[in-house]
Amino acid sequence: MYKNIDELNNALKKVEMDEEGLRGDVIDNLIYTAVFSEERQLKEEAMSSIRDIAKVLKIIPASIHNLYMAIGRGEVGGFTVPAINIRGMTYDIARRVFKIALDKNIGAFIFEIARSEMVYTHQRPSEYATAILAAAIKEGYRGPLFIQGDHFQFDQKRYTEDPEAELKAIKDLTKEAIDSGFYNIDIDASTLVDYSRPTLIEQQRENYENTARLTAFIREIEPNGITISVGGEIGHIGGKNSTVEEFDAFMQGYLKTLSRMGKDLPGISKISVQTGTAHGGIPLPDGRLANVRLDFEVLKNISRVARERYGLSGAVQHGASTLPDELFDRFPKVGTSEIHLATGFQNIIYDNLPKDLRDEMYEYLKEEFKDSWKGVTEEQFIYKMRKRAFGPFKQRLWTLPQEIKKKILDALEKRFEFLFERLNVFNTRSYVEEYI
Repeated sequence: MYKNIDELNNALKKVEMDEEGLRGDVIDNLIYTAVFSEERQLKEEAMSSIRDIAKVLKIIPASIHNLYMAIGRGEVGGFTVPAINIRGMTYDIARRVFKIALDKNIGAFIFEIARSEMVYTHQRPSEYATAILAAAIKEGYRGPLFIQGDHFQFDQKRYTEDPEAELKAIKDLTKEAIDSGFYNIDIDASTLVDYSRPTLIEQQRENYENTARLTAFIREIEPNGITISVGGEIGHIGGKNSTVEEFDAFMQGYLKTLSRMGKDLPGISKISVQTGTAHGGIPLPDGRLANVRLDFEVLKNISRVARERYGLSGAVQHGASTLPDELFDRFPKVGTSEIHLATGFQNIIYDNLPKDLRDEMYEYLKEEFKDSWKGVTEEQFIYKMRKRAFGPFKQRLWTLPQEIKKKILDALEKRFEFLFERLNVFNTRSYVEEYI
């Protein structure tokens, strides 16, 4: 990590026009400075340097919108795009993803982070995007790079108290993300669906109206020449399973509302649905995960209607990383356009941590969140809460001894490669080059 701006600039001068030199210790020191320096000006200088280097090397934050529209038209297909949430060790983990992408000629993959994850992992959009760019530089990756804001979600309680304030909070986050290179935004107003209302259109009204308002806002602020990929959501993950009829009601209301906000505004490119999963899985009293009854017919039917009736890429599966291995090759077969993967990677990290560090993290959780420990076993409590240790232990995880870090990263790389193969994204680079 660099101690001051002079040291940073001197290091960059030494490797000027020398990419191999840059990919040595320099890029490592730049990203560690950007993430962990306590001097704001030095952090910003390191972030700016990484972004400038990425631009020169043609590592370009991009929108996946045009590829998804091509899927909606039936011009390409047969694969499901993995969207990967990284909660800790972001730079090192992203490096392994790029390593596989280069080896297997993969272009269709997304890095993402949710609104809630930004808080408990201590990663704002600018830092997250910069870490991804630094990893691409380190591994020699080139071309379009998809970074996504996942679950830009309305808090139902805050929305009920003050709808405009909650909408403004999400708009502010959306602008922050877009300014940082997030050209893919998933709007989640499914928390506002009201099943007590008599008709499907009424149940979905707050959802589609707010999704349309945010879509129009995104179109106002997106960079020239870029159509940001926007996702909507009709069923809150962990709730009742979605139906084609609900999707139709949402789309009819959404498209009418959006048309009133501006002629020919591009709409969403995909739709997230509920199929029976829950984020992170459902832990049993002994800490094992309960079996999930995932309804692939929901994905198949809504994806078909999404493409045939509305020209979208299809349905999106959330809460998938802890599903049984034998299910993953079914997602491309039923036309699932995108799949979100998070907790399974978190579990691999915890499973391979030194016991003393893991125990320290668990003790932190039991003390810090003791008021939330009600009606569940210790194993269930730890499983549900351990994602919240990533922020407080962030630097400890980034600076693990190399032999421990290698064990974690090797396990993650093996998992990434398995998932990418099952999702059929090997050799999708040509599709990205054609449409993006």
